[in-house]
Amino acid sequence: VMVKPLLQLLLTVGWTFLGVILIYGGLLLFDRLSPIDYRNEIRKGNTAAGLVLGAVILAIAAVVVAVLSS
Repeated sequence: VMVKPLLQLLLTVGWTFLGVILIYGGLLLFDRLSPIDYRNEIRKGNTAAGLVLGAVILAIAAVVVAVLSS
């Protein structure tokens, strides 16, 4: 089935928006469940907190991509 280019663009934008919302929601959930305020630690210059938060974002993104691509 040939999908029209405009419809394909709208579907791509929609799935991208859903992916961003899921990643943001996962990050909010991590912030709520974690006893450490990582954002405050990053503001204070804690490099380890930045690495942890970056790893969490990548892990959440990997899960979201795996779910949305199936």
